[in-house]
This record gives sequence, structure tokens and C-alpha cells, in this order.
Amino acid sequence: MRHVVGGGDAVVLFPTGAGKSACYQIPAICRPGVGIVISPLIALMRDQVEALRQAGVAAAALNSAMTREESAEVRGQLRRGELDLLYVAPERVATRGFRNMVEGLDIALFAIDEAHCVSQWGHDFRPEYRDLAQLTELFPGVPRIALTATADPTTREDIIERLGLEGAHVFSTSFDRPNISYSIIEAG
Repeated sequence: MRHVVGGGDAVVLFPTGAGKSACYQIPAICRPGVGIVISPLIALMRDQVEALRQAGVAAAALNSAMTREESAEVRGQLRRGELDLLYVAPERVATRGFRNMVEGLDIALFAIDEAHCVSQWGHDFRPEYRDLAQLTELFPGVPRIALTATADPTTREDIIERLGLEGAHVFSTSFDRPNISYSIIEAG
């Protein structure tokens, strides 16, 4: 978190439940501006936004499941500097409308959640993630953090290369989950 708060790019490889979200949520709150979280799932956006709001954090999402009025309210909050975190889908980030919406705003960071989606080797490749490499040139100096729980060494290298994170610090922890056990029982 200190690395990202200080403005550094990062690649975070932690298992599910190990605190990946805190690695971008806390730096986004600490840094000036709004943290933009790129997430592929509307349900995940909803869950995270709701949990953050319950904790007193100004968070919102923009996605295709929202009404026009809801989207307009979120855009207004963004323009007024009222949001700490904004969750969006990768398809939205790739649009000119998104770039126009955030032009001139202070952006604390870009968090690319489920970053394995950028990789052709990942289990759920989404071509829209490839467009996220342009964030470096469009928003120079804004830290980027790519996060995933599902990256073997090949996928990790693909994430780094395709998102232009060659200079990023890689944070990784053990994927050993002692709270999970497997039993094999012969079917009779």
C-alpha cells in the first residue's frame, strides 16, 4: 500500500480473501483525487461499493445496469469531487466518453481488478482489457495497480507486458490456503 500511495505502479498476486481490495482502496483514499477501479463484473462492483459505503467511504459505480438518472447522479458526484472510488467496466474505460468524463479530474490511481482477463492464457480472456495499456499514455504519472488471484507465471508475465507494467513492483504471497482441504472419495 505504501508503494502505491507513494505513486508507484504495482502488480498484486494474492489468493482470494488475502486483501487485494485493500491494496487499492486505502491508497485511493490516501491520495488526492478519485481512484478508478476497473472491474469486469457488475455484481462484484455492487458488493464492493456497498461495503465501502457502509464503512463511510464515498464510492460509486457506473455500469450498464444503472438507469440514466443513476448514471447522471454518479457523474455529478465525480465532477464535484465527492467520490473516493469509482468502479467501471473495462469496456467503459476504452471509450472516448469516459476519457471526456475524467478529463481534468484528479485521479488518485487506476486499479485493474481481475487483471488475468488481459491475458490470452487467462481462464476468462476479455479483449477490452488490452485497451487498458493506453492508460499510461493518456494519464501519465497516475499509478496503476493490476490485481489477480489467478496468475501462473506465464499469465503474470502476459499481464505485465500487455498492461505496460514492466517497471511495476510485483507483490506476491503464497497461494497455500490451510483453511481449504480436499477429500477424494471413491464413488461406489
